[in-house]
Amino acid sequence: MSALTERLVKVAAILALTAAAVTTAPVAADAHTSIAAVVAAPDAAGDGTPSGAVQWFQAHNGSTGWQGYCEKAVENAYGTTGVWASANAHWNGAPQHPGNYSPPLGAFVYWDVGAYGHVGISDGAGGFYASSVNGAIGHVTKAGGGYDYYRNVAGWNATYRGWTPAAVPSH
Repeated sequence: MSALTERLVKVAAILALTAAAVTTAPVAADAHTSIAAVVAAPDAAGDGTPSGAVQWFQAHNGSTGWQGYCEKAVENAYGTTGVWASANAHWNGAPQHPGNYSPPLGAFVYWDVGAYGHVGISDGAGGFYASSVNGAIGHVTKAGGGYDYYRNVAGWNATYRGWTPAAVPSH
């Protein structure tokens, strides 16, 4: 796929998501209010900022809808989707900090497990938010196992890889 075609596909996806948001936004008294309901406030969940990504995970805490879709969850937390095919692809395509246990708030954190890998979002304090925390989106604190949490999950034996910078995912 050419770079231009990829860009057009991304633009079309964004327009489709925007149209869906507008059609599902609550009906308001006037058009100005309806449009305002669709625009994310600065530092809001899914607004493309590290704090917004953490807020997105906090708002979805306990949800099982992202089981098996960790990459989609972290991309959704940053207000996008469909950028990377898997956590491994994201890890391989972004600037890496291998083995580093001090990722900043909102950084992507990775585990080497299976063909697709696993990814979450750093809480900036030695813990993370991710899918597959006790079978749902959850928060693991440093005291609760931190980045070695998935090493001890039955059947996973996942090795923490490191982190990549907190940013809206892109190629």
